[in-house]
Amino acid sequence: MVQPLKGIHHVTAITSSAEENYQFFTYVLGMRLVKKTVNQDDIQTYHLFFADDEGNPGTDMTFFDFPGIPKGQHGTNEISRTAFRVPSDDALNYWVERFDRLEVPHDGITEQFGKKVINFIDFDEQQYQLVSDELNEGVKAGTPWQKGPIPLEYAITGLGPIHIRIQNKEFFKKVLEQVMGFTEIDAKSDHYLFEVGEGGNGAQVIVIDDPDSNQARQGYGTVHHTAFRVEDREALEEWINYLPQFGLNTSGYVNRHFFESLYARVAPQILFEWATDGPGFMGDEPYETLGEKLSLPPFLEAKRDQIEKAVRNIDTRRSHLDLTKE
Repeated sequence: MVQPLKGIHHVTAITSSAEENYQFFTYVLGMRLVKKTVNQDDIQTYHLFFADDEGNPGTDMTFFDFPGIPKGQHGTNEISRTAFRVPSDDALNYWVERFDRLEVPHDGITEQFGKKVINFIDFDEQQYQLVSDELNEGVKAGTPWQKGPIPLEYAITGLGPIHIRIQNKEFFKKVLEQVMGFTEIDAKSDHYLFEVGEGGNGAQVIVIDDPDSNQARQGYGTVHHTAFRVEDREALEEWINYLPQFGLNTSGYVNRHFFESLYARVAPQILFEWATDGPGFMGDEPYETLGEKLSLPPFLEAKRDQIEKAVRNIDTRRSHLDLTKE
């Protein structure tokens, strides 16, 4: 047996512009840039991590900006929408007014599996959702960015349910339940709600049965992969040994410096990652200026000059600004 998954760790997506992405997440959504680094497998590509106040696991949305990549196409076999947790139903009223004022396209407040939500998109038509924690029980939320532009009682506190459109729902249900330890807890029409570990918004996946849509195509505006939390290296090793028993090809152990990982493609175009809760993002930068400089893992530090020439400079300094008085 393996130690059970603890919930969602992070979601990684693709953007057409690291600069616009930084502006949107910082000044519109009020999520904190906790790490500005590069894709460790493609060092000319930025990798930006937006999270809660200290980059706690379960709170970060990350982005690649692959040079020259075309726009993606939404469809079936796709991690289609990323949700973010907010504290209450009342917070959603604040966000409707904010989105209207800042001209962020959204669908207004609706209900999903008994919880209030807002679906919205960014400049790349990346699909997101805000979900209210008002009735939530389960995985604890993170801490909102203390010096961000959003009042703390309304601010984003972490990741909510991950939405996945899938062509072969029965196969994918078996992967979630028999391999990954999820349990189906609700269903409405073609939407199926699964959860793992302590459950709640921070540990849920919504599977949409979609056998007829065109195949999704990855590019900017789409999700690259979703990661799930494991406690530590010992738990990760258990999963490394466990997954091949089900015929899944895996990456084996990967050290990402900020966490340790394992990757496996569990369905067509659906890439999952298993990631440890630590070490985290606080090891090489002070809390006060987190995410303001280009941070590199030790094995890339010797290439810093080369990397800084390959990636354009993005000004992410904000510790000198008072964003709470926007």
